[in-house]
Amino acid sequence: MPKSILHIVESNMSSFSKGQKRIAAYILENYDKAAFMTASKLGKLVGVSESTVVRFASELGYEGYPSMQRALQEMIRSRLTSTQRIQVADDKLSGPDILGSVVQADIDQLREMAARSDRGAFGEVMEHILNAKHIYIVGSRSSAFVAGYLHFYMHLLFENVTLVQSSATGEIFEQLFRIGPGDVLIAISFPRYSKITLSTVQFAKDRGATIIGLTDSPMSPIHQKAAASLFAPCEMLSFVDSMVAPLSILNALLVALAHRMGADVSTIFGELEDIWDAYSVFGKMDDE
Repeated sequence: MPKSILHIVESNMSSFSKGQKRIAAYILENYDKAAFMTASKLGKLVGVSESTVVRFASELGYEGYPSMQRALQEMIRSRLTSTQRIQVADDKLSGPDILGSVVQADIDQLREMAARSDRGAFGEVMEHILNAKHIYIVGSRSSAFVAGYLHFYMHLLFENVTLVQSSATGEIFEQLFRIGPGDVLIAISFPRYSKITLSTVQFAKDRGATIIGLTDSPMSPIHQKAAASLFAPCEMLSFVDSMVAPLSILNALLVALAHRMGADVSTIFGELEDIWDAYSVFGKMDDE
């Protein structure tokens, strides 16, 4: 729970109505659970109406309850232990249709990202990549697979791409030994933010490289060190991090880069198709 919100709640406690005081007391003591509750559920739990919860959020200066809820979530995601995440999931995904609930959560995240994404920042990220002398990609823990996905396609588009991979910080520095001005490091990190990734970003920045972030919010420590960032919500589904939105924005980035490269991409994949055919890379359906 961010101290700023705690301070607001505590300093305004005397001005709250009786019902709002019950909401405030619950949030102060159970912020990890309250941050992921609907206004209706929070109201029922403390014995007030849903409208009282909505008015409480407005009293704190938020546009509405969803705005307050997002602020709480962004600030505490990196603090939740795996056990707390599972407890939160039990509250959110306790219905009989877990499949439907998880898919719907992913759909909601994609809609939010599409509506809130900064197209200007997206273009800025593209320019940094297209003008880079060398492109490095790093991601740790669950983000490592996202980094690998991006590297697979970036390596087809560009000659100057390196996937930084290691569980030992010292080995990462060895791979980045020659990074410097004109180079770009794409750092992928979501709560709970990996210290290895943060150390890698700081090293690259100290060496004069440009940092591009793929992370969840402007509050992310990755964004604080980046020249430009792409934001994608990373929904917590129990102990699982949903990477649907991050992968979607990377798909958009790859397509946009290929579009900018134009005929060069057609040439690259024309040559690759010849190689794949010559060496039977892909299986073919037997003729019936």
